[in-house]
Amino acid sequence: MDEDVYFHKTVTFRAWKQSLRFRTSQELFSSHDIDTGARFLLRTIIEADYDRPQRILDLGCGYGPVGLTLKNMHRDSTVHMVDRDALAVEYSRQNAELNGLAGVDIYGSLGYDDVKRTDFDLIIANIPGKAGETVIAYLLREAGHYLAPGGLAAIVVVAPLEATVSEILDETPGVEVILRRTRSGHAVFHYRFTEETISPKPDKSALERGIYHRENVKIRFGSLEYVMQSTYGLPEFDSLSYGSEMLVKAFTNIKGRNIHNSVVFNPGQGHVAVALWKLLRPENIVLVDRDLLALRCSRLNLTLNECPPERISISHQVGIDSQNKEKVDLFAGVLREEEGRNATFLTLKQAAEQLSASGMIVVSAGSTAITRLVTYVESPGQLRIRTRERWRGNSLLVLERA
Repeated sequence: MDEDVYFHKTVTFRAWKQSLRFRTSQELFSSHDIDTGARFLLRTIIEADYDRPQRILDLGCGYGPVGLTLKNMHRDSTVHMVDRDALAVEYSRQNAELNGLAGVDIYGSLGYDDVKRTDFDLIIANIPGKAGETVIAYLLREAGHYLAPGGLAAIVVVAPLEATVSEILDETPGVEVILRRTRSGHAVFHYRFTEETISPKPDKSALERGIYHRENVKIRFGSLEYVMQSTYGLPEFDSLSYGSEMLVKAFTNIKGRNIHNSVVFNPGQGHVAVALWKLLRPENIVLVDRDLLALRCSRLNLTLNECPPERISISHQVGIDSQNKEKVDLFAGVLREEEGRNATFLTLKQAAEQLSASGMIVVSAGSTAITRLVTYVESPGQLRIRTRERWRGNSLLVLERA
């Protein structure tokens, strides 16, 4: 834990005669202290004095304050905690261990798509304010497929979304709202479903059903042309960023190079991965990211551009370290600068350790971040700079073994 480049601080949560500690990351929601909405949601559940829940799902758990607090109060309960961000999953696991809470199942899930059970007594969620109405409706309505008969969903949203949530629940057949309360800029809803009105659970994932779908676009970049199914909640929905453009230009300069294993990190909508496929035709493409939505959207767009599914694999994780230890011929991606310079240094270090003898690392970021990276590269002497370019406040590095 002492070497965690993502760590921000440890916060203490004292309430209801208990005290829990939470390690937080600046990259996760409410890293400074426990969110007011989470506190409000917990208070309404505890004050309502419902029957003790035996199976609890914390949907979008973050670093774990709500789910772990309820686990601490109900030690005999089974608690599942899920998030689409692998960093949130990692910090929730750390915090379960920090507070001595065993038997908590914490894993990645895009909405409900990867949830392991369908018989929860209580589903809790602090729904993001920027989720969008289609996604909010999905999260509210499809709770019914994952609740046991008589089970309860309890959610909190920021106050501007109260009317939207109320309308969605009012228009959903068989929903009974049993508590609605507004306070401190947040609104809480507790609701149940009548069993006979719940429709069959869909066979397809939310992404496959278009829950996150924004629009279909055709991208032209020089002689390169490809189609994309863009997704809400991810950048570059209708065009490439300058950083991505620089990566694609770099691919055109190495066209014809033989690439067996390739890794694209932080793929977003999938522009860089698709360009890599169309220009270089690697035998294997591994997509690596913290965000399950980005991974699955990028995989979808690769298949839309005729990349065989068996050539694509995804790795939902923090960092880009691989467990299989296969050597990689090409790493490519836009650095996530908001994670901080130590995290970007770690990304480069992990790539260098997996690089094949003739492999290359192609990265882009803001020019300040790349300047720091150049100093880091030159220090250990493992890599040498093959190319460095600047364009519109962004920079590109092409690195190879020294």
